[in-house]
Amino acid sequence: MTIFFDGWEGLARIAISAPIIYFAIVLFIRLSGKRSTSQMNNFDWIVTVALGSLVGSGIILKDITVLESLTSIGVLLLLQWALTKTIYHNKHVANLVKAEPVVLASEGVMNRNAMRRERVTESELMAAVRDNGLVSLDQVRWIILETDATMNVIPTADIDIDAPEYLQKLEGFGHQPQAHPPG
Repeated sequence: MTIFFDGWEGLARIAISAPIIYFAIVLFIRLSGKRSTSQMNNFDWIVTVALGSLVGSGIILKDITVLESLTSIGVLLLLQWALTKTIYHNKHVANLVKAEPVVLASEGVMNRNAMRRERVTESELMAAVRDNGLVSLDQVRWIILETDATMNVIPTADIDIDAPEYLQKLEGFGHQPQAHPPG
């Protein structure tokens, strides 16, 4: 009976193909931007989708044994663990695969270059403003697109000090606003 094991060839195929697919997905998601995985960080999204698919395949497909399915899941989780550990210890790897927060508006002025790059429309930006109980960009100190694609709106009334040092390091902070009429 081959329900649990039908040879080493399938396991070797998985051990080779899983890392290739995993890193290809990381690259694709990184290239497509953080909006592709809204509300999840890229790595959580990749693992969640892949695990769901692997579980489904292992349960439904006759060609996939339980051990192959579990090996695939184990390899992906191991890759996830190794990548997050490497990111924690290696700044170059972190810069390569992790998105950074971006300032989309500052002092009530939209950063249109950042908005274009992150594929955020003016109407989406204004929806975030309204979601925070504000009605105008004049009431906004900063709007930051976070790594999970959420937009944090910091009203001018909430803070009377200069930006904290970590905020000054964000892409788009202190940008020179472009004169564009609204709409």
